[in-house]
Amino acid sequence: MKRQKRDRMERAHQRGYQAGIAGRSKEMCPYQTINQRSQWLGGWREAIGDRVLLA
Repeated sequence: MKRQKRDRMERAHQRGYQAGIAGRSKEMCPYQTINQRSQWLGGWREAIGDRVLLA
């Protein structure tokens, strides 16, 4: 069970990162549960930071 939860959280983080790199707004987060939403936003923030460094 723990592995499935971790995989879901990792997937949410990766999808948030991809959204951030693509320049999407953080309001476009598709997740409703607090844990997945938090992971998505964490990935999104990381990508925004990376975009600033790459520019």
